[in-house]
Amino acid sequence: MRYVLPTFFLGIILSASAISAEPDLKQIRSALAKAFPNTPLDSLKPSPVHGLYELVADTQVYYVSADGKFILVGDLVEIGSRVNLTEKRREKIVVRLLDQVGEQNMIVMGPKNPKRTITVFTDVDCPYCAKLHLDVPELNKQGVKVRYLLFPRMGLQSETYKRSVAVWCAPDRAKAVGIAKARGKLDMKTCKNPVKEHYQLGLRLGVSGTPTIFLGNGKKIVGYVPPDRLLTILGIQSVSRAAVR
Repeated sequence: MRYVLPTFFLGIILSASAISAEPDLKQIRSALAKAFPNTPLDSLKPSPVHGLYELVADTQVYYVSADGKFILVGDLVEIGSRVNLTEKRREKIVVRLLDQVGEQNMIVMGPKNPKRTITVFTDVDCPYCAKLHLDVPELNKQGVKVRYLLFPRMGLQSETYKRSVAVWCAPDRAKAVGIAKARGKLDMKTCKNPVKEHYQLGLRLGVSGTPTIFLGNGKKIVGYVPPDRLLTILGIQSVSRAAVR
Protein backbone atom coordinates (compact mmCIF):
# COMPACT_ATOMS: atom_id res chain seq x y z
CA MET A 1 0.00 0.00 0.00
CA ARG A 2 2.93 2.28 0.72
CA TYR A 3 4.02 2.53 -2.94
CA VAL A 4 0.59 3.01 -4.61
CA LEU A 5 0.38 6.77 -4.05
CA PRO A 6 3.98 7.59 -5.12
CA THR A 7 3.53 5.47 -8.27
CA PHE A 8 0.38 7.41 -9.14
CA PHE A 9 2.27 10.68 -8.67
CA LEU A 10 5.13 9.39 -10.80
CA GLY A 11 2.78 8.73 -13.71
CA ILE A 12 1.46 12.29 -13.53
CA ILE A 13 4.96 13.74 -13.30
CA LEU A 14 6.37 11.81 -16.24
CA SER A 15 3.42 12.57 -18.52
CA ALA A 16 3.66 16.27 -17.68
CA SER A 17 7.42 16.45 -18.15
CA ALA A 18 7.26 14.73 -21.54
CA ILE A 19 5.50 17.74 -23.07
CA SER A 20 7.35 20.46 -21.18
CA ALA A 21 10.64 22.15 -21.86
CA GLU A 22 13.61 21.85 -19.53
CA PRO A 23 12.60 23.98 -16.51
CA ASP A 24 14.59 26.60 -14.67
CA LEU A 25 15.72 25.38 -11.22
CA LYS A 26 15.05 28.86 -9.86
CA GLN A 27 11.40 28.53 -10.86
CA ILE A 28 11.11 25.14 -9.15
CA ARG A 29 12.74 26.50 -5.99
CA SER A 30 10.33 29.44 -6.04
CA ALA A 31 7.34 27.09 -6.26
CA LEU A 32 8.66 24.87 -3.48
CA ALA A 33 9.57 27.79 -1.22
CA LYS A 34 5.91 28.80 -1.03
CA ALA A 35 4.90 25.33 0.18
CA PHE A 36 7.98 24.62 2.33
CA PRO A 37 9.25 28.01 3.57
CA ASN A 38 11.53 26.50 6.25
CA THR A 39 13.22 23.91 4.02
CA PRO A 40 16.64 24.73 2.49
CA LEU A 41 16.39 24.22 -1.27
CA ASP A 42 20.04 24.58 -2.29
CA SER A 43 20.35 20.82 -2.81
CA LEU A 44 17.78 20.74 -5.63
CA LYS A 45 19.28 19.16 -8.74
CA PRO A 46 18.27 16.96 -11.69
CA SER A 47 17.67 13.32 -10.74
CA PRO A 48 18.63 10.29 -12.87
CA VAL A 49 15.07 10.35 -14.27
CA HIS A 50 14.23 13.00 -16.85
CA GLY A 51 11.53 15.31 -15.50
CA LEU A 52 12.25 14.58 -11.83
CA TYR A 53 14.43 16.72 -9.58
CA GLU A 54 16.14 15.49 -6.43
CA LEU A 55 15.64 17.41 -3.19
CA VAL A 56 17.57 16.53 -0.03
CA ALA A 57 16.00 17.82 3.19
CA ASP A 58 18.26 16.95 6.11
CA THR A 59 18.59 13.14 5.82
CA GLN A 60 15.58 12.57 3.54
CA VAL A 61 15.58 12.36 -0.25
CA TYR A 62 12.54 13.49 -2.27
CA TYR A 63 11.76 13.91 -5.96
CA VAL A 64 9.99 16.95 -7.36
CA SER A 65 8.14 17.42 -10.65
CA ALA A 66 9.46 19.83 -13.25
CA ASP A 67 6.74 22.37 -12.48
CA GLY A 68 7.22 22.15 -8.71
CA LYS A 69 3.61 21.02 -8.19
CA PHE A 70 4.23 17.41 -7.16
CA ILE A 71 6.61 15.74 -4.73
CA LEU A 72 7.35 12.02 -4.78
CA VAL A 73 7.92 10.29 -1.43
CA GLY A 74 9.51 6.91 -2.07
CA ASP A 75 12.56 5.10 -3.42
CA LEU A 76 13.82 5.35 -6.97
CA VAL A 77 15.01 1.98 -8.30
CA GLU A 78 16.84 1.43 -11.58
CA ILE A 79 15.04 -1.49 -13.20
CA GLY A 80 17.95 -2.96 -15.15
CA SER A 81 20.43 -3.14 -12.27
CA ARG A 82 17.77 -3.22 -9.52
CA VAL A 83 19.89 -0.67 -7.66
CA ASN A 84 18.00 1.49 -5.17
CA LEU A 85 19.31 4.91 -6.19
CA THR A 86 17.57 6.68 -3.31
CA GLU A 87 19.17 4.36 -0.77
CA LYS A 88 22.59 4.99 -2.32
CA ARG A 89 22.00 8.72 -2.00
CA ARG A 90 20.95 8.38 1.64
CA GLU A 91 24.09 6.36 2.37
CA LYS A 92 26.25 9.22 1.07
CA ILE A 93 24.40 11.59 3.40
CA VAL A 94 25.10 9.23 6.33
CA VAL A 95 28.83 9.13 5.53
CA ARG A 96 28.97 12.91 5.38
CA LEU A 97 27.15 13.38 8.69
CA LEU A 98 29.28 10.80 10.50
CA ASP A 99 32.45 12.41 9.14
CA GLN A 100 31.24 15.73 10.53
CA VAL A 101 31.06 14.23 14.04
CA GLY A 102 34.79 13.49 14.00
CA GLU A 103 36.53 10.65 15.81
CA GLN A 104 37.54 13.01 18.61
CA ASN A 105 33.83 12.99 19.53
CA MET A 106 33.48 9.19 19.44
CA ILE A 107 34.73 6.27 21.51
CA VAL A 108 37.14 4.59 19.10
CA MET A 109 38.64 1.11 19.43
CA GLY A 110 40.82 -0.56 16.85
CA PRO A 111 43.93 -0.36 14.70
CA LYS A 112 45.34 2.93 13.42
CA ASN A 113 45.30 1.65 9.86
CA PRO A 114 42.12 -0.44 9.71
CA LYS A 115 40.88 -2.55 6.82
CA ARG A 116 37.34 -1.39 7.55
CA THR A 117 35.58 1.00 9.93
CA ILE A 118 32.12 0.64 11.45
CA THR A 119 30.20 3.22 13.46
CA VAL A 120 27.83 1.86 16.09
CA PHE A 121 25.02 3.68 17.88
CA THR A 122 25.13 1.92 21.24
CA ASP A 123 23.14 1.98 24.46
CA VAL A 124 25.26 1.22 27.54
CA ASP A 125 22.34 -0.68 29.12
CA CYS A 126 21.36 -2.70 26.03
CA PRO A 127 22.06 -6.46 26.33
CA TYR A 128 22.66 -6.93 22.60
CA CYS A 129 25.05 -3.96 22.65
CA ALA A 130 26.89 -5.72 25.48
CA LYS A 131 27.04 -8.87 23.35
CA LEU A 132 28.48 -6.92 20.42
CA HIS A 133 31.01 -5.27 22.72
CA LEU A 134 32.39 -8.70 23.63
CA ASP A 135 33.14 -9.18 19.92
CA VAL A 136 35.09 -5.91 19.59
CA PRO A 137 38.51 -7.44 20.42
CA GLU A 138 38.04 -10.05 17.67
CA LEU A 139 36.87 -7.40 15.19
CA ASN A 140 39.89 -5.26 16.06
CA LYS A 141 42.16 -8.27 15.57
CA GLN A 142 40.73 -8.76 12.08
CA GLY A 143 41.43 -5.12 11.19
CA VAL A 144 38.06 -3.53 11.96
CA LYS A 145 37.94 -0.18 13.74
CA VAL A 146 34.83 0.22 15.91
CA ARG A 147 33.53 3.71 16.64
CA TYR A 148 30.82 4.16 19.29
CA LEU A 149 28.22 6.90 19.38
CA LEU A 150 26.22 6.87 22.62
CA PHE A 151 22.48 6.46 22.09
CA PRO A 152 20.41 6.17 25.29
CA ARG A 153 17.22 4.66 23.87
CA MET A 154 15.02 5.90 26.72
CA GLY A 155 15.92 9.51 26.04
CA LEU A 156 17.88 12.38 27.51
CA GLN A 157 16.13 12.26 30.88
CA SER A 158 16.88 8.59 31.49
CA GLU A 159 19.31 6.93 33.85
CA THR A 160 21.02 5.46 30.78
CA TYR A 161 21.75 8.98 29.58
CA LYS A 162 23.46 9.75 32.91
CA ARG A 163 25.48 6.55 32.67
CA SER A 164 26.42 7.43 29.09
CA VAL A 165 27.71 10.82 30.26
CA ALA A 166 29.68 9.09 33.02
CA VAL A 167 31.29 6.83 30.42
CA TRP A 168 32.29 9.82 28.32
CA CYS A 169 33.69 11.67 31.33
CA ALA A 170 35.80 8.71 32.51
CA PRO A 171 39.61 8.90 32.13
CA ASP A 172 39.53 5.75 29.94
CA ARG A 173 36.33 5.79 27.90
CA ALA A 174 36.91 2.45 26.20
CA LYS A 175 37.37 0.78 29.59
CA ALA A 176 34.39 2.64 31.08
CA VAL A 177 32.03 1.62 28.29
CA GLY A 178 32.99 -2.01 28.93
CA ILE A 179 32.28 -1.60 32.64
CA ALA A 180 28.92 0.00 31.87
CA LYS A 181 27.89 -2.78 29.49
CA ALA A 182 28.86 -5.39 32.09
CA ARG A 183 26.56 -3.58 34.57
CA GLY A 184 29.54 -2.55 36.67
CA LYS A 185 29.80 0.49 38.90
CA LEU A 186 30.68 3.79 37.25
CA ASP A 187 32.00 7.00 38.73
CA MET A 188 28.98 9.16 37.88
CA LYS A 189 30.95 12.19 36.80
CA THR A 190 29.62 14.88 34.51
CA CYS A 191 31.55 17.02 32.08
CA LYS A 192 31.17 18.66 28.70
CA ASN A 193 30.10 15.80 26.44
CA PRO A 194 28.57 15.01 23.02
CA VAL A 195 25.96 12.47 24.20
CA LYS A 196 23.01 14.73 23.38
CA GLU A 197 24.45 15.35 19.91
CA HIS A 198 25.00 11.61 19.41
CA TYR A 199 21.39 10.92 20.38
CA GLN A 200 19.96 13.64 18.14
CA LEU A 201 22.03 12.48 15.18
CA GLY A 202 20.80 8.94 15.75
CA LEU A 203 17.20 10.14 15.56
CA ARG A 204 17.95 12.01 12.33
CA LEU A 205 19.44 8.85 10.84
CA GLY A 206 16.43 6.75 11.80
CA VAL A 207 18.02 4.90 14.72
CA SER A 208 15.30 3.42 16.93
CA GLY A 209 16.97 0.32 18.35
CA THR A 210 20.47 -0.62 19.38
CA PRO A 211 22.95 -1.63 18.31
CA THR A 212 22.60 0.09 14.94
CA ILE A 213 25.71 -0.34 12.81
CA PHE A 214 26.73 1.89 9.92
CA LEU A 215 29.35 0.54 7.54
CA GLY A 216 32.00 2.73 5.98
CA ASN A 217 29.84 3.24 2.88
CA GLY A 218 26.85 4.41 4.94
CA LYS A 219 24.87 1.17 4.73
CA LYS A 220 22.82 0.49 7.87
CA ILE A 221 22.57 -2.79 9.77
CA VAL A 222 20.05 -2.96 12.61
CA GLY A 223 20.65 -5.28 15.55
CA TYR A 224 23.38 -7.64 16.71
CA VAL A 225 25.41 -9.42 14.04
CA PRO A 226 27.82 -12.27 14.96
CA PRO A 227 31.45 -11.40 14.20
CA ASP A 228 31.93 -14.01 11.44
CA ARG A 229 28.89 -12.74 9.58
CA LEU A 230 29.88 -9.12 10.10
CA LEU A 231 33.36 -9.79 8.74
CA THR A 232 31.80 -11.44 5.69
CA ILE A 233 29.59 -8.38 5.13
CA LEU A 234 32.70 -6.21 5.40
CA GLY A 235 34.52 -8.37 2.87
CA ILE A 236 37.18 -9.52 5.34
CA GLN A 237 38.37 -13.11 5.55
CA SER A 238 39.09 -14.10 9.14
CA VAL A 239 42.81 -14.53 9.76
CA SER A 240 42.16 -17.75 11.73
CA ARG A 241 40.08 -19.22 8.88
CA ALA A 242 42.70 -18.26 6.31
CA ALA A 243 45.36 -20.04 8.40
CA VAL A 244 43.29 -23.24 8.46
CA ARG A 245 42.99 -23.22 4.66
